[in-house]
Amino acid sequence: MVPIVKSPAVLAAEQANLPLVALESTIVTHGLPWPRNLETALLVEETVRAAGAIPATIAVLRGQIHIGLDRDQLEALAQATEVHKLSRADLAARMAIGQDGSTTVAATMICARLAGIEVFATGGIGGVHRGAEASFDISADLDELAQTPVTVVSAGAKAILDLPKTLEALETRGVPVIGWRTDMFPAFWSRSSGLACPLRMETPEEVARAHRLRAAMGIPGGQLVANPIPDAHEIPRGVIGPLVDAALKTAEEAGISGKDVTPYLLERVLEATEGRSLEANIALVQNNARLAAGIAAALAAPS
Repeated sequence: MVPIVKSPAVLAAEQANLPLVALESTIVTHGLPWPRNLETALLVEETVRAAGAIPATIAVLRGQIHIGLDRDQLEALAQATEVHKLSRADLAARMAIGQDGSTTVAATMICARLAGIEVFATGGIGGVHRGAEASFDISADLDELAQTPVTVVSAGAKAILDLPKTLEALETRGVPVIGWRTDMFPAFWSRSSGLACPLRMETPEEVARAHRLRAAMGIPGGQLVANPIPDAHEIPRGVIGPLVDAALKTAEEAGISGKDVTPYLLERVLEATEGRSLEANIALVQNNARLAAGIAAALAAPS
């Protein structure tokens, strides 16, 4: 039996048939500095509530999956220094030995499915890293999207990735990539990557209907809803691109690889933009949470 603990707020939402939105905890432990990580986690949860849904931040505490965290648990995670970053490969193993862990996109999707939550809001998904033809560094997020029936709302994929290869890998795996009121695939801090989005939708009801139809047809996996960062917080490709390239070069020279690459690159870009990338990151996560709440509400509505 999987050890799952649901918060009182999540249990109450289930009993009242209220829409739920899953939120990851890696942004709290590895994505943002203290105290902005706690402030952002609370802000994103409040954004979900204001949009008519109930937030369920997910983490592993002492070997148990927690669906929904209270303020004290969030604050403890935000200040912890020995929290493992969990994905599909190590989620069960860390739980088996009673450890704490924050959930990545892949692990959050797994836990959300176990809890019966169908919509998940994140910042940007992982994907095919640059140079993957030599390193084989490809995020587990892509395979998770191909097999776990959760609709994921993100600002596209992280701009530090090889975005053309990431889109190709998603297509190969049969993952629908839905542009939210856009024909272009967003690139995290930038509204457009310059790459076309395979699909486009205009309403939460359309996204919810596609989610339901995939299940009815027996098609495995989820959907990726690519939601561009708000105009006011965008960092254009021409500005952010050279900074990402420089950070990637520094990471390679330092021998940084695996799970350490993303947080290292985000930190370097934060320094190079003098904090602008952090504000953009927070804005896009909040924007995604708002849209995810709308989709969750559409899924919870009587058909």
